[in-house]
Amino acid sequence: MKHFKTLAELHRDNNFAPPENPLISVVKCGGLCAMGHDEFTTDFFMIAFKKLESGIFSYGKTKYDHQNGSMSFIRPRQVIAFQQLKFELDDFLIIFHENFLNGTPLYQNIKKYNFFNYEVNEALHLSPLEEKSIWDLHDKIKAEYLNNQDEYSRDIIIGHIDSVLKYSQRYYKRQFINRKESTGKTSTKFNELLENYSQSGLLNENGAPSVKYMADKLNLSTNYLTDLLKQETGKTALELIHIYLISEAKNLLMNSDHNVTETAYALGFENLPYFSRLFKKESGLTPKQFQNQFIN
Repeated sequence: MKHFKTLAELHRDNNFAPPENPLISVVKCGGLCAMGHDEFTTDFFMIAFKKLESGIFSYGKTKYDHQNGSMSFIRPRQVIAFQQLKFELDDFLIIFHENFLNGTPLYQNIKKYNFFNYEVNEALHLSPLEEKSIWDLHDKIKAEYLNNQDEYSRDIIIGHIDSVLKYSQRYYKRQFINRKESTGKTSTKFNELLENYSQSGLLNENGAPSVKYMADKLNLSTNYLTDLLKQETGKTALELIHIYLISEAKNLLMNSDHNVTETAYALGFENLPYFSRLFKKESGLTPKQFQNQFIN
């Protein structure tokens, strides 16, 4: 698998003009941003805007047309694979080495943008007004990039990149709401999947499902699922799994035939102290204190 360490190498391999700066480049692809490698990795962050001339993207189990533009966000060392799709002329790549952020607030702040960990098919789909806002910021970044760069250039460019990321965070929240309206609440599907997992005996056999297991079953990445559920319920995927398990534990403990140890094992907990801590965190009581309320 090809790995790109420098922007010069990336540009050369893909017939882009040489970069104006060794740590950042702005590329308008003209429909050619498909990269010459089936799979590759880089040391760069990438912000990509693209618009399909024809075809559709699958987005979870839902299909979206791309008459409007969409954005993807790629982190360093993420495996990238570009499919053979036909793009319109209006697209761009903003590519910056992770070292470009050294010594700036964005070095830490970029870690809070979970969409850099989303899958490619979880792209951000823009409305026409949102698309205009992103293009305005792109134009400002490109103007500074092509200018004679001086001591202020990096801070100005990073400020505009930060704005792109903040707007994208806002637009993703809008997309989560639209997704809920078009495909139903993900939290409902999540809880149904938990119930089916339990009823099939997998809970007792394999323990609690991981967030990755749940995300795979729902055809979402773990980060996208967590952010989507957080938007819908105020809880993360892991918190919802814990809430479900403690609810099941309460039901078993209300039956005096099940002691705390048996309840923990029935729900797939091999570590009894962990089960007790989790139970108290969610209910405010230890499992034994909870059970004693009903026995007495």
